[in-house]
Order: sequence, then C-alpha cells, then structure tokens
Amino acid sequence: MKGPTLSRRLSSSGQELLLVVAIAALFLVVGWINPRFISQNNLTSIFVGNAYIAVAAIGMSMVIISGHIDVSVGALIGVLATVSGILVTNGYPVWLSWLLPVLIGGVVNAGLGALIAYLKVPSIIATLAMLSILRGGLITVTGGAWISGLPPAFQLAQFRLFEVPSPVWFMILMTIGFAFMLRSTAFGRAIYAVGGNPEAAEASGIPYKATIVKVFALHGLIAGVAAILFATQLQVIQSTVPNGLELIVITASVVGGVSILGGIGTVVGSTLAAILFAAIGSSLIFLNVSAYWLRAVQGILILATVLADMARRGRAS
Repeated sequence: MKGPTLSRRLSSSGQELLLVVAIAALFLVVGWINPRFISQNNLTSIFVGNAYIAVAAIGMSMVIISGHIDVSVGALIGVLATVSGILVTNGYPVWLSWLLPVLIGGVVNAGLGALIAYLKVPSIIATLAMLSILRGGLITVTGGAWISGLPPAFQLAQFRLFEVPSPVWFMILMTIGFAFMLRSTAFGRAIYAVGGNPEAAEASGIPYKATIVKVFALHGLIAGVAAILFATQLQVIQSTVPNGLELIVITASVVGGVSILGGIGTVVGSTLAAILFAAIGSSLIFLNVSAYWLRAVQGILILATVLADMARRGRAS
C-alpha cells in the first residue's frame, strides 16, 4: 500500500508553510507594536505552557486521519494528570507516577477503539459517552479539590536540557518521530489508507479493525504524555478538566491540515497550529484585546480550513 499521494503531500506542505508564515508575521507585527510580546519570558510561556496541547494534537491528528474523532481527550488528560498527582503525593515513586498514567491512557483508549471498530459504535457517540464518564468520575472522586504538595523531582515540565525546557523537547521530538512514522512505516501508511477508503484498505490486506484499535491506543499513550506535561508545569494540579481542551486539540489538528473527512494530514501541521493558537492568545493580552476573541478566531480558522479541504476534494474528484 502506497503512502499519501503527491498532491496530498503538497497540500499538507502548503498548509504547513502557511502556518509558518502566519506565526512569523504574528510575532513581527505584535512584537513591533509591543516589544514585550517577544521577550524571553513571554516566548517561554507561549511554548512551554502550551506544549502539552501540541503533543495531544499529535494523537488526535492520527485519529482524524484514520477517519474518526475523539471529543473525550480533554477529560482523559484531566483524569490522567490527577492520577499522576495522587500517586506521587501518596508516596509512590516519581517514575511510576509518570509511567502509569501513560499506560492507563493507552489501555482506556484501546478499549474505546475496540468499541468503535468491533461494535461499530460511531466515534463521536463513543467518545461523548467517555467524556461524560471521565468528567463525572473525576469530579466525584476528587470533589474538585486541587492537588498540592508535589515534590520538586516530579516537575518534569520544569526540567531543562541545554537550557531548553523539557516540554519543548517533547513537542519537537514527538512531532518529528510521529511524522516519520506516518510517512515512512507500514503502520503509518495503513492509517492513511483506512481513513481514505476503508473498503479499499481491507481489500488490499490492511486489517481495518486492528488498525483503528492501534491508532486509539497510541492516541491514549500520547494523551498520557500530554497529561504528565500538564500536571508538572505548576506547583498544583487542577482536579478538573481543562475547559475546552478537547476543542483546542481538535482545532489544532484540523487547522494544521488534517482533513476532517480522514485520509489527509500531518502532525507537523497540528504542532504549528497549536503554536499559532498559543501565540494568538498571548498577543491578544499584549494588544489589550479580550481573550474571548481567541475562540472566535479558532472558529473562523477551522471553518475556513474545512471549506478549503472540501473544495480541494471536490476538485480532486
């Protein structure tokens, strides 16, 4: 089975280039208006504080490329972050408090993928149900109380390597690694194939059901990593689901060039889109504009991207 066609690759590359230009223009214009926007502290806040969103968007991109969607990812990240905090504050080793939530994320989403693939429950329905279960269970167990008293060794997001914060390393290395996997491995090509045409993929020998379960399981593992980055960036962990996180993650994937209809997209684009959204949110503050406009901008971008994708598919057909 061949990978994405040349036209699809060029389309994705064009979206990535457009995002790079948009990010550069935003920094230049807002930095010219208010130089504090490009200060080291603010740049660190933009990249470090939102790296976990970019990481989560990697897994989401693969799910959407495979022809499905997951609206429960925000709740899953909230639950896994809380599990991590409970473990470390109850005396368990730091490494276990990092590792176990990642594994739990993989197991939970593997079950979700099996429900979708084998029982043929639509992914929007299955993940909406999971969203309610996770969100309700989190509030019931924690009562909304925040977790404090985290040991310094637990703060993975505050570590630095060559003066670069660890969340930035996670974002860059995971983006490169999964971009290579999608482009250059049989499993990556299978994800594109089942998202583009499930019947043709199965006819060519690609196991549709097993591929979907693997994609969701991998998505859960990546969400676990995002949860650890989220849990370790501050001195406390919020025992509530980050408000609107799933929408931000999905939007980053779609605006990054992943077709909502499946079969097209890259994780490089989703990472760039996550950086763009973080930069837009920060720029609104420095321009004294209400932060609520960020949601409007996200809505406009996702609508424009979906319409462009539909027009591109119409021309291709």
